[in-house]
Amino acid sequence: MKNNKKAGVKYIYFRGYILLRLKIIGTQWKIIEKLKNCQPIEGNNWKITYSSPTYGGWDLIIECIFNKLEDLDEILTFCRTDNDLKEWIDATTTLISTTKSFNFEN
Repeated sequence: MKNNKKAGVKYIYFRGYILLRLKIIGTQWKIIEKLKNCQPIEGNNWKITYSSPTYGGWDLIIECIFNKLEDLDEILTFCRTDNDLKEWIDATTTLISTTKSFNFEN
């Protein structure tokens, strides 16, 4: 989250999940490490709160919180356009909550 937020202040966020299918199996941990350093651009307010490899039709799940859909677009655009990530990721699908209901204390 932004560093200029007051400590102890609660914000209400949408919660989203991004499922990733990999082009190159074994790059899960490289993707997770890259996403740990992903920060919002000035004026946006989102955070990646969790990521983990998965079993099944999708290889990786990313949980994020955000205030507006444009913030989620920023995360997805990064996953789809970053030089490394676009080589490792084959497809994404996104699930989002329909109401702001996730409390997050800064």
